[in-house]
Amino acid sequence: MITSLTALRQRVLALLGGMSMYRLVLFSLAALALIALVLSALGVIVSPTPLEIVASFVVLAVVISLVDAVAQRILSLPWRIESSLVTALILLFVLRPGLEPTALLGLAIAGAVASLSKYLIAWRGRHILNPAAFGAAVVSILGSFGAFEWLGTSSSWWVGTPSLFIPVAILGLAVLWRTEKVRIVVIFLVVAIAVSVLRQAVQAQEFAIAFDLGSALSFAVLQSPFLFLGAFMLSEPLTLPPRRWQQFSVAALVGILAGWPIEVAGLFTLGQERALLIGNLLAFAFALRGSVRLVLEKRQFITPTAQELTFRAKGKVRFLPGQYLELDVPHHRPDARGTRREFSIVSAPADLPTLRIAYKNGDQQHPSSYKRALAAAEPGAALAVTGTWGDFLLPRAETPVLMVAAGIGVTPFVSQLRQLQLTGQQRDVVLVYVASESSELAFREELAATGARVIVFTRDEPADLPAHWTWAQGARLDAEHLEHYVPDLATRHSFISGPPRLIADLAPALQRARSLTTDAFAGY
Repeated sequence: MITSLTALRQRVLALLGGMSMYRLVLFSLAALALIALVLSALGVIVSPTPLEIVASFVVLAVVISLVDAVAQRILSLPWRIESSLVTALILLFVLRPGLEPTALLGLAIAGAVASLSKYLIAWRGRHILNPAAFGAAVVSILGSFGAFEWLGTSSSWWVGTPSLFIPVAILGLAVLWRTEKVRIVVIFLVVAIAVSVLRQAVQAQEFAIAFDLGSALSFAVLQSPFLFLGAFMLSEPLTLPPRRWQQFSVAALVGILAGWPIEVAGLFTLGQERALLIGNLLAFAFALRGSVRLVLEKRQFITPTAQELTFRAKGKVRFLPGQYLELDVPHHRPDARGTRREFSIVSAPADLPTLRIAYKNGDQQHPSSYKRALAAAEPGAALAVTGTWGDFLLPRAETPVLMVAAGIGVTPFVSQLRQLQLTGQQRDVVLVYVASESSELAFREELAATGARVIVFTRDEPADLPAHWTWAQGARLDAEHLEHYVPDLATRHSFISGPPRLIADLAPALQRARSLTTDAFAGY
């Protein structure tokens, strides 16, 4: 059962991976808005009314799009309509919709503030604060002061209603699978729900009323905005720290503050959006680093379909072997996937300031705008690194390791094995290297120099294999052949980097491994 669920999850990831994160979030939020509109028209949702929903969204979308367009024009940044619409849709569910002029003006102010925060409260091209949460918080706090009582909107989180629970859960899960943030949001939900139930119990004792655990759980799960907050706001990659334990820490903090709103100076409570903003500040403290730019020195083809880029880092860059970086390549008329992509780092930390990445050329007839821009970059071009992330790291203990790489998925393993070699560390490592044909085996010389045992799965037999390399006689890598060539699989920490389909195929065998860490990718 576990194996089949793992395989199903990886196949869903493969499907979702073909869509950009922004587009998936946009489609999910748009579908949720349409569902809410229908439920409102049917009377299932009493407030807001359908007209209030439509009018509020139009105001938010127009204001945010205009502010984004002007800011991006001034800063010479590409206009990303998906980002504008995502912010508008989130604010639609967070703020109280309305038709009165004061309500629409309040919505417009919240939208403008949210949009401006993307550019004024940012670091190295990344948001410090969630834009929608910041816009909602500013309007809500202003409305608590006498001079701004005329503002006709504030945070209401009307999305937290039983009738929207299932749509939010299904659409939110799709987003979390795509961004691989399921565990982070689960931590947040567990903490938030537990704290909310505890708060209700304390309040019941204070007011000497009976406490019903079932009702308290129902309220925390079905009548709170926790699920929407976690799936569509907390999970935003641009405001999360780089390491998983740091992300868990942020999720727990936001869960505590969201589950037990704190009253500030008797004026307003530290509600959902303010809780998220405090979590954003903790995430920023984790991720705070100096500006890093990479100057392209050379590019070369390492296989007929893949090429490597060599950079020299300008500024202090820190990463661990197996991590990835996000590279910003600004260009004219970017497509829906934008100007940033993630690449596993090929070089080892000991190689700095030289830093290398590699990528597969992919679809030559219909390449993405990003890939065209990256291919056009000339030596001397300076590109910005917006961060390094990832927990695809070797365990500290000296236990044996199995590495399974498919094609260009070998890149994080090159970094790890090279770092072991350069630092003189000895490790029992087996690398299973899968490629369509022998000519697609990248980094052969570097891998051979590390002394790691390598098992090659290609259709044709590679020529001049090193003594510690083995060809699998043209066999297809599946669970049976993996267990045949790595009989001590159960004793090894296993790492697999490759397309979700391969991970799904190997799931039966990998369940026997001592531990399993995956680094799935779906290309771009």
